[in-house]
Amino acid sequence: MSRRNRTSPEPQDLVGTSAVVEVGEFAHGGHCVARTAEGQVVFVRHALPGEQVRLTVTEGGSTSRFLRADAVEVLRAAPGRREAPCRWAGPGGCGGCDLQHATPGTQLQLKAHVLSEQLRRLAGLELPVEVRPLAVPGVAPGTRWRTRVEFATDPEGVPGLRAHRSHDVLPVDDCLIATSGVVGAAGLGTPRPRGVRAVDAVDPALSEPVAVELGHRGRVLGQEPEVTERTVAPDGRELPVRLGARGFWQAHPAAVPTFVEHVLAELAPQPGERAWDLYCGSGAFTVPLALAVGEAGAVLGVEGYEPAVDACAAALEEHAPGTPADLLVGDVARSLSGWEGQAPDLVVLDPPRAGAGRAVMDAVAASGASRIAYVACDPAALGRDLGTARTLGLQVEKVVGFDAFGNTHHVEAIATLRRP
Repeated sequence: MSRRNRTSPEPQDLVGTSAVVEVGEFAHGGHCVARTAEGQVVFVRHALPGEQVRLTVTEGGSTSRFLRADAVEVLRAAPGRREAPCRWAGPGGCGGCDLQHATPGTQLQLKAHVLSEQLRRLAGLELPVEVRPLAVPGVAPGTRWRTRVEFATDPEGVPGLRAHRSHDVLPVDDCLIATSGVVGAAGLGTPRPRGVRAVDAVDPALSEPVAVELGHRGRVLGQEPEVTERTVAPDGRELPVRLGARGFWQAHPAAVPTFVEHVLAELAPQPGERAWDLYCGSGAFTVPLALAVGEAGAVLGVEGYEPAVDACAAALEEHAPGTPADLLVGDVARSLSGWEGQAPDLVVLDPPRAGAGRAVMDAVAASGASRIAYVACDPAALGRDLGTARTLGLQVEKVVGFDAFGNTHHVEAIATLRRP
């Protein structure tokens, strides 16, 4: 049996070295895949498929499974390249936007490719995938959409944004994807009091922008303010939902209305039906579902964060007081395993980035629901869960992407599943 020589030197670190590469396909995570002359896989940021670039290695060594790198010079540009509109984008800049160098149309194509590839690889699905843009009236595509941004503070207490895969804080005087309300509430350029580690700036749909100061380990300093967001009724009416400023809500102002409209159109809930809303949060889907099924129907909402459940309960009481509703606080899989209510006709899932997982998909498949909508913010998690759903006898009918995160690699997707 051979032994490793413990006195042998460590492999040479490649950080800071340069190479010229041909850039391959765009991959999940915001980078393109390439290979060095030695055959080592390298994940390259700030590049586009088909380009030739000079890169600088930012992570990895000669025996690493892969390297990470930034494209620092474009030797042959792809047709979809543009000058990044934000001066903080690019190598050495803010880590939040990784597609500012791509035109809006190219961004949609890249996201559709990633979504299709994850569905094919993880779920065995060969589906045509469309990614639809979400617009903010009066601004350039992909800008001024983010209504929630957490800014870190530098050692002097000045709010800023972190560099990619780093704790370093880059002091900025603007954020191109943030709304003007977020930028104003954050107080960029102005030092915060001692002990403030971050500033969570929120520009809600139906109330004034606010800033929440955070201390060690994200502890809220002072009292967390309440904000008012909006969901929509089946008839299109605007419905206010009040929740804590740091409670989860979609960041793009058009996201919740668009997603609710799409889910209702796909599932077509009818009066008298029973609906489950899993990972219901503060009720973005729960309230419209309750209005759709009406007083003869019923809704079940399950959510692990108790303040969100309180907000959901208040919204149901305000907008759909006649619809029977049960709200459970706790882990979704464990809550469903102990649920003794009636089986649903339809299910909506909106899990966190990690996905729903096997136990939840088992419960959904066993529930007998005939129509299911899965709202996903991570293509890989969606692919894994849809692969599980297929093994459980559910049919994936359609997957539609929505570009709710312009100038970043992120994409939202909604899958429609049915029981054959």
